Amino acid sequence: MKITDIETSTHRIDLDPPFHASWDTRPRRNFTATIIRVHTDEEITGIASGDEMLGFERFKDLFIGHDPRDIERHAKIIDNLSFHYSRYWPLDLALWDLIGKVADQPVWRLLGASSGKVALYGSSGTLRDPGAMAGIAQRFRGEGFKGMKIRFHRGDWCDDIKALEATRKAVGDGLELMVDCNQGWRMVWDIEEPWKLKDALAVARELEELGVYWMEEPLWRGDWRGLKALRNATDMRIAVGEMNRELYEFTHMIEERCVDILQPDAALTGGITRLRRIAGQCREAGLLFTPHTWTNGVGLIANLHLSAACCNAPFVEFPYDPPEWTPARRDFMMVEPRAAKDGMIDLGNSPGLGIVFDEERLANTRIG
Repeated sequence: MKITDIETSTHRIDLDPPFHASWDTRPRRNFTATIIRVHTDEEITGIASGDEMLGFERFKDLFIGHDPRDIERHAKIIDNLSFHYSRYWPLDLALWDLIGKVADQPVWRLLGASSGKVALYGSSGTLRDPGAMAGIAQRFRGEGFKGMKIRFHRGDWCDDIKALEATRKAVGDGLELMVDCNQGWRMVWDIEEPWKLKDALAVARELEELGVYWMEEPLWRGDWRGLKALRNATDMRIAVGEMNRELYEFTHMIEERCVDILQPDAALTGGITRLRRIAGQCREAGLLFTPHTWTNGVGLIANLHLSAACCNAPFVEFPYDPPEWTPARRDFMMVEPRAAKDGMIDLGNSPGLGIVFDEERLANTRIG
């Protein structure tokens, strides 16, 4: 079997109402997804989506003519390209989809999992007032989620604490609460300074009082000494890694025990191929591994396949914050949006990633 072509396309839908993401100072009025298809001489095609594949067309000859199952070889090339040009890790996801189809097995099975069922936490994305946050938390608990992530970034963290207090009061101990401080990175137009260690420590003490399960992205992503100092100063778990670009960063944080939880995203860094190694390193070091999944529905599903085999945390992220962020929006490229049931997703036994594109919708939304 040989790769004959790698096709990419870009698609966009309008968002009305707009999505006011906590990490973005500008309301999002549309949502863009890049689709990748790996074609072979045996007429089996692997599909995926995730990070943008900017400029990939000039490099696809590095893969054409090679066996798609030579996954380690391909991961090395993608890693080289990630350093020199851009992140093309969705290609790794498409290759795993293809390998699963060839083997007639779901990816989770190929990775060694005993089940395709994955426990989830509801991951909100907007900055609602305290009463509205409490209402969302009650909804999540009613839908069977065992945990919920709340976003900080209201300008004054004291206002964030008020939203968290209202949420804890509404759900009691019936829902684990996590807090994403949104300090690890910024959008390209956002020049706000991230918190420093003393800021993060003051917030951490408040979160401890409210029984928060983990504190996410409390410092700039490269402040490893600060993260380690914060981890040593609090009993609460510290989680990072959603946008770190280099795999050695995760290895360093594991070896130095800088944090308690790593959250790389297979659609952004490392793909399934490299992140299964990072997950193994976490397990051996006594740390938790649970991926970030905020790209789109395909990226979510790919990370869930990885998690079914490699996640050693109680739950995995499920991006969900209606009405601004719904499965219908997140999964617009798919025939069937993936909803949670009783706080779980069953990935099923379909070969590969089990994804079916809505070709008519893709044709109608294509912009490049």
